Amino acid sequence: MTLNYDVKGRGEPIVLLHGLFGSLENLGVIARQLAGEYQVISIDLPDHGKSPFSDTFSFEHYAQSVAATLQSIEVSQVNLLGHSLGGKVAMHLALSQPSLVKRLMVADIAPVQYSPRHQNVFNGLQNVDLAQINSRQQADKLMAEFIMEPGVRQFLLKSLYKQDDGSYAWRFNLDLLIRDYAILSQAILGSAPYRARTLFIKGGNSDYITRDHQPAIGALFPHAEAKVINGTGHWLHAEKPNVFAGIVSRFLEDSD
Repeated sequence: MTLNYDVKGRGEPIVLLHGLFGSLENLGVIARQLAGEYQVISIDLPDHGKSPFSDTFSFEHYAQSVAATLQSIEVSQVNLLGHSLGGKVAMHLALSQPSLVKRLMVADIAPVQYSPRHQNVFNGLQNVDLAQINSRQQADKLMAEFIMEPGVRQFLLKSLYKQDDGSYAWRFNLDLLIRDYAILSQAILGSAPYRARTLFIKGGNSDYITRDHQPAIGALFPHAEAKVINGTGHWLHAEKPNVFAGIVSRFLEDSD
């Protein structure tokens, strides 16, 4: 499976992978900032954005789809940056195809199993009857019964679009994400460590990476480094994009 992608800039390639419920547009600010020095390849993960939907979820399938997309545009080695679910996919790809990934950057996720934390989001999304709504405002009101944070609702609404027949649809594969949520919450495994330089970037106020995760990170990524962006949560790249892009640029420059 090849995926929807966008390319900006010229130079050494860097691939950006977004998180759960997102699309390549989520890292658009970072893509534009890096495009002055790099060829930035932003990819919609399977079941997200404008990429094809899948029958089942697996990290192997997602990683292979990213690799197939890069092969289709004749890119043989990349710097790889993933946020949240995209970070898990990036880790799997680096572990399974290390020759493809020159350097790895993971934003606010660890290679561990997570307990369920999106039930309110799923409840809110399922509360929207796509066959009955007439506007995004109506969808927002229905989601608000379960999702209190306006910012989360606005993020999700970016993936709501009107089809040719006038009805609304989600750009993410909601049925699959609900059904296979336990699988995408699982830990990332590898038969051998990824030994190239790796950077984990943590939101200072986020609990997605903790001290308890350090042994798992070290076992799979023995050359891992860490940076913390204070005053940010899980959406650290959106909350402080200039700081985030600066950390990524310095890591890539220092790795040369």
